Amino acid sequence: MEKYSKLVAVFDDDQDLLNIFRFLFEDEGFEVQTFQDCDNVTEKVRAISPDLILMDNWIPSTGGEVAVQQLKSQADLKDIPVIYVSANNDVKDIAARAGADRFLAKPFEFDDLLALTNELLHLK
Repeated sequence: MEKYSKLVAVFDDDQDLLNIFRFLFEDEGFEVQTFQDCDNVTEKVRAISPDLILMDNWIPSTGGEVAVQQLKSQADLKDIPVIYVSANNDVKDIAARAGADRFLAKPFEFDDLLALTNELLHLK
C-alpha cells in the first residue's frame, strides 16, 4: 500500500470539482479527504488532521468565510494552512476577512494551486 506524505482536506459543494481535486492531488502523491458541506468543520478537521485545507466560498451551510474563521479561532487548528477558492470577484477580500493563508480565484490552473500547496507545506 502506498504511503502518502501529506493530507489535503477539500471543502466544496460541487461533487465534480471534488472528484477533480481528488484525482489531481492523488496524482501528485497526496492523500485527499473531501467534504460537501462545512457543518461541524472543526470536528471534521480534527478527525483527520490535514496538512492543508482548500475551502470553497459558497458551501452549505455557513459558507467558507465563517468556516475558516471557526478553524482559525481554534488554538489546535489555526496553524493548518487554508487556501480559499471562490469565483467571487472579491475573493481576496473575503479570504482576508476569513483569515485564510492564501486564495485562488476560480477558474484557476491546477499548476497554480499546486505551487501554492507546495509553498504552504514547505512553510510548516
